[in-house]
Amino acid sequence: MTTLGTGVLRMRNWLRDHPLALDGALALAVYVAMVVGSFADPGAHHGPTFGTRAPAPGSVVLMALGALALVWRRRRPMAVLAATGGLAVVELVAIDPPAPVVMSTVIALYTVAARTDRPTTWRVGLLTMAVLTAAAMFFGSAPWYSQENLGIFAWTGMAGAAGDAVRSRRAFVGAIRERAERAERTREEEARRRVAEERLRIARDLHDVVAHHIALVNVQAGVAAHVMDKRPDQAKEALAHVREASRSALNELRATVGLLRQSGDPTAPTEPAPGLAVLDALVETVRRAGLPVEVACAAEGPPLPAAVDLAAYRVIQEALTNVRKHAGPGAKAEVSVVRVGATAEVMVLDNGRGTADRAGGDLAGGGHGLLGMRERVTALGGTLTAGPRYGGGFRVHAILPLKARAQEPEQPGAAGRTGENA
Repeated sequence: MTTLGTGVLRMRNWLRDHPLALDGALALAVYVAMVVGSFADPGAHHGPTFGTRAPAPGSVVLMALGALALVWRRRRPMAVLAATGGLAVVELVAIDPPAPVVMSTVIALYTVAARTDRPTTWRVGLLTMAVLTAAAMFFGSAPWYSQENLGIFAWTGMAGAAGDAVRSRRAFVGAIRERAERAERTREEEARRRVAEERLRIARDLHDVVAHHIALVNVQAGVAAHVMDKRPDQAKEALAHVREASRSALNELRATVGLLRQSGDPTAPTEPAPGLAVLDALVETVRRAGLPVEVACAAEGPPLPAAVDLAAYRVIQEALTNVRKHAGPGAKAEVSVVRVGATAEVMVLDNGRGTADRAGGDLAGGGHGLLGMRERVTALGGTLTAGPRYGGGFRVHAILPLKARAQEPEQPGAAGRTGENA
């Protein structure tokens, strides 16, 4: 059975790839059926009988021409219908009793109905039915109500209906297939979009971690190198700060890279993402690096949503890193986090004179700090402004909605995707 099924499937695929051969086989089958039918006498009392009549030579020619025209039924359906219809009318008018040349017209009408639209099928079908039925009724020797005449009417009508049904089903299946392909493309595009957003989020986190801690390490290492000979105690303290900053950087990098592990990999770190709860530790590391920082954080109300909490922390971290890198000697910074209605406002100010590239932020040197902050805040539906202050210094101001558009980690299925667009 398996071999037979495989052979049938192979034959069907071959015929689908060679439609002209299929139509040639159909034309041959129709010709044989018409010739066999021309030997039947439908007027007998007990049903059709064979051997009582034979087709006229003209009928044989007309049947051959009608069957031959069906070979091109897919390429020129309307022309084939007109040709076979004309041959059938000639047979009905000129030869009595007529041979079943009309069978080729029935096949041609089915093809037209299956390959055109419904209005065309109605017009062409009704015209074919009317012409053939009228020719059979008015020019045949049998009564107008004979079963042969009614059979022509019925067969042409069924051919049009069957072709229209096949066309409708083909269109329905095509629509379903197109919808499925569109849904598959949409799923793939959505997956690519989510992957791109996740990569961007991880890149922002890596930048925030590396830029902040490496800047502190650089500063403390410079201090240690400067006072190593004259004040070894202060150099030792600076190196201790370097060690602590590097350890913090490694811990945060390990937590961030852990998000990239596969399900079968070793267990990833389970530390919570940094937030305003560890803001004091962040400020303390900056103070030890030599930058005075004052903090004003309104703690009233429930905790901030996880996505907003992380974004606020990263904005403060990046802003303080930029102050330490660009504000110049003697600068001071102020950090404030307050709730205003349905938003949380984060502001970082400094009074530094700035270095040569301070006007353009870290972007002037090819960095991505301000760009990353703005992308992170915008992803939550907030706004961020950064620029020089009147009278000197720099100002970073972020407004974060408490009902962020991003999906938060505590929601089902969103763990590890803080800051991702919904």
